[in-house]
Amino acid sequence: MSEIINLRQARKQRRRGEKAAKAEENRVKFGRGKGQKRQEAQDRARQARDLDGKKLD
Repeated sequence: MSEIINLRQARKQRRRGEKAAKAEENRVKFGRGKGQKRQEAQDRARQARDLDGKKLD
């Protein structure tokens, strides 16, 4: 005899798995934390300042 399953619970479990997979894709695709974003912005600002300081008038 086969195992009896609740279809509602099976659908919910499948949806949870799909959401988890999508979340993992997004973490890989967009996964930069607030600290990393701030650090990159500071690096860009520093590079722009350095470049402006080296320009000849």
